[in-house]
Amino acid sequence: MLKFTKMQGLGNDYVYMDAIHQKIGNASSLAKAVSNRHWGIGSDGLILIDESDVADFKMRMFNPDGSESEMCGNGIRCVGKFVYDKGLTDRTELTIETLAGIKKLKLKVQNGKVKMITVDMGEPTLEPNEIPVISNKMPVQDLEIKVLDRKFFATCISMGNPHTVIVLEDIDTFDIEKYGKDIESNSNFPNKTNVEFIEIEDKKHIKMRVWERGTGETLACGTGACSCVVAGVLNGMVDRNAVVKLLGGNLQIEWKEEDNHVYMTGPAVTVFEGELQEENILYK
Repeated sequence: MLKFTKMQGLGNDYVYMDAIHQKIGNASSLAKAVSNRHWGIGSDGLILIDESDVADFKMRMFNPDGSESEMCGNGIRCVGKFVYDKGLTDRTELTIETLAGIKKLKLKVQNGKVKMITVDMGEPTLEPNEIPVISNKMPVQDLEIKVLDRKFFATCISMGNPHTVIVLEDIDTFDIEKYGKDIESNSNFPNKTNVEFIEIEDKKHIKMRVWERGTGETLACGTGACSCVVAGVLNGMVDRNAVVKLLGGNLQIEWKEEDNHVYMTGPAVTVFEGELQEENILYK
């Protein structure tokens, strides 16, 4: 039996497992199995919480297709709630090791449970080779992407994982299923990319829909929301402190001038807990 916790941040839902006190084998196959919404638990992926030699805890994130990603903004907030609520720590300021580096969390606790979390997401990466994206510009703005019957112009950023931000006039009616996957795997992106389609409401508010690499459209993406504000600032469209309105709810994002770091504040919610019978799910 494997114990798990289903958690969500603005509807971006993952299966979380304590890899400190139980042995997790073949995480890639396990992610495929638990993510399946018919044969498994149903989620946007699998996140493992493990010991770290360089931080308080280590986070590993796997997509529904089994691929491992560098970071997840909504996911790391839930990791903070997981370790505090389960008594793995009593500290309200934590460091979490990820493939995108060490992230710092501040937990807001109410009645003994974590409700809101602010994550220092670090500095945005604008160098094309480090994002990565094929471009001679730095920062990468107005990148022309031809997909199917349309031409898009994008700003590219990494928040530990690659993001491509495209401004549209009406994202509510945009056919994200038609274009998202082809942009994700476009030849401009050596490691593929997450794609954010945004609509600027005003200097303080951005509407966003996201096509996540290896997943498809999700209700929210924390690193994507951070990338949208950075892209908006670079293009003179929004202020450094803005609300990003996602399908699953709102995130407060601030790109501070003094340290060049991006700070994300939002909720984390425990949905349910259970035990997984490995023999019934792992390799379907």
